[in-house]
Amino acid sequence: MNRLLRAHAPLASVLLALALLLLWHGEAAALDPGCEEGEHLDGAGYLICMPNTWNGELLIYVYGYVSPTAPVEIPPEQLQPAGSAVSINQFATEQGYAFAASDYGSNGLSVQTALVHIEDLVTTFTALKGAPSRVLLLGVSEGGLTAALALEQRPDLYAGGLALCGSYGDFAAQTDYMGDVRVLFDYYFPDVIPGSPVAIPQTLVDTWETGFYTDTVRPVITAPENAATVEELLTVAGVAHDAGDTDAQVAALETLLWYNVIGTNDASAKLGGQPFDNQGRVYSGSADDDALNAAVARFTADTAARATIAADYTSSGKLAVPFVTMHTRGDPTVPYAQATIYGEKVAAMGRTAFYQHIPVDATGHCAFGLFDLLNAVTTLRNAVADPPAVPDEVYLPFAAR
Repeated sequence: MNRLLRAHAPLASVLLALALLLLWHGEAAALDPGCEEGEHLDGAGYLICMPNTWNGELLIYVYGYVSPTAPVEIPPEQLQPAGSAVSINQFATEQGYAFAASDYGSNGLSVQTALVHIEDLVTTFTALKGAPSRVLLLGVSEGGLTAALALEQRPDLYAGGLALCGSYGDFAAQTDYMGDVRVLFDYYFPDVIPGSPVAIPQTLVDTWETGFYTDTVRPVITAPENAATVEELLTVAGVAHDAGDTDAQVAALETLLWYNVIGTNDASAKLGGQPFDNQGRVYSGSADDDALNAAVARFTADTAARATIAADYTSSGKLAVPFVTMHTRGDPTVPYAQATIYGEKVAAMGRTAFYQHIPVDATGHCAFGLFDLLNAVTTLRNAVADPPAVPDEVYLPFAAR
C-alpha cells in the first residue's frame, strides 16, 4: 500500500461507517450531489458540492496531515480512500449540508495556512452559492487542531464544529511524543536509521517510502526476536497498543517513524527551529530505566520553535460556539490525552457549556464505527441548534477572560 495512503488508512474506517450510515438512511452511496472545482486564494483548489435540497448550512471539511513531498491538492485519499463506498462530500450532502473543502496552499505542517484558506473558502462559497445560515467545521487528525483554533478565533464566522482524533489539547506535547518514539527507537535499535530525531538527512526523506523503510527498518522491527523490544519501546513512549498484537504494534511504530522522517524538517522550517525537547524527560517502563535514561539521546528545543507553537499552534479552550471532539482511547498516533487536556482547558476558561467530548473505547487512530459517527454528528447538530449564551466575562476568573 502507498505510504501516504497508509498514513491515513484509519480514515477508511471512518468513511466505511459513513457509507453504512448512508445506506441506513436508505440512500445510495453512489449519490452524485453535483460538485464543482475551482480556485480561490493564491490559486488554491476548492471543491464545493450542493445537495438536492439544501438545509442552508455549510460543512467545511478540514483534512489531516499530508506528506510535504506530495502534490498540493485536496487529498483524494482523505475524501474517499480506496475501497470506501462513500466520500465525505456524499455524506454531507445526503444530510442536506452544502460541502466545501480547500487545499491549504502547502503540505506538511499546514495548520496556519489551513486557517487562512478555510476562512477564504467561506467567502468564495458565499459569492458562488449565497450566504449559508451556519458554517460548521469537520476536522480530522491535524485538521482537528485546525478546527479547534478556527472555532476559538472566529466564533463570528463558524457556528460550531466536530474534531476527530486531533492534537487540539497540546501541540507541543504531540511534537515531543513523536520525537520520543524516534529517540527511543535509536536507543533500542542503534545505527538503523541515519541522522538524528531532529536532523533528518534529505537522502533518507527521499528514500524512506521507496525502499529504506521496507528494506532496512521493517526487517528489524518485524523480526520475532525483537518483538519484546518493540513492545517495550512502545510502552516507554506511551504509545497505546494491545499487548501481544505484534502486527498492530509494528504498524503503529511504522506510522510514528514515518512522521518523524517525513515531517521533521518541514516542521522545523515552518516553526523557526527544531521543536523537540526531552532534556527533563524521565523515561520509565523499560527493563532498566536507569540505564535507559543515562544513555538515551537528549535534545533541547529551539526557543523560537516553542514560541511559535505557543503563539500559533496552541488552543486556549476559550469557546464561544459549540465544539464536539471524538477520540479513541487507544489512539497510537495522537494520544487520547489530547482530549483530556483540551477538556481541562475548556473548564479553566469556564466554557464547558460549549464543549462535548465523546470517548470511544477502541484502539487505532480515528478508528470509529457507524454509531460513533452518527452520535458525533447528531451531538453537533443538536448543539448548534440551541447554543448556550456566551458568559459575561466580568464574572469569570481573570485567567479565563
